[in-house]
Amino acid sequence: MPDMKKIDEIVAQYSETQTPLIYILKDVQKEMGHLSEQVLTEVARKTAIPLSQIYGVATFYSLFTIKEKGKHIVRCCNNAPCYVNGSKEVLEKVKDYLGVETGETTLDKTFTLEFTSCLGLCAVAPVMMVDDQVYGNLTPEKAVAILKDYKMKGSANA
Repeated sequence: MPDMKKIDEIVAQYSETQTPLIYILKDVQKEMGHLSEQVLTEVARKTAIPLSQIYGVATFYSLFTIKEKGKHIVRCCNNAPCYVNGSKEVLEKVKDYLGVETGETTLDKTFTLEFTSCLGLCAVAPVMMVDDQVYGNLTPEKAVAILKDYKMKGSANA
């Protein structure tokens, strides 16, 4: 059950902001992990913004998610510069290592694998983003090594 008091705090934080919805959803997702129907309904109630509008925003932007995801979000860029520099091979190796397809979450809930369009770092293509950290000049082996690091850090904290 999500902590609805936290939503109150986040909404209050943006009470003076002219168009606060994206900021609110970003902070709520960071706190809750994803934007469930229950959470979106509470945001609608607290902001007096129609649920349909909130749902539209939450499903339009690719960095918002309405379903539970893994602890780490892995986004592989699939734009043209990344593709011609080997992103397809990187993605295949990442999928093999994680044992998931794009859009899926590992069974242990450690990683969710997603496609993303341009991350703005075409000069170091192919590029992958894990959470908020971007990695460039990838090879399939380098990408897997990065993910192994995240897995090791997670098990060290467990």
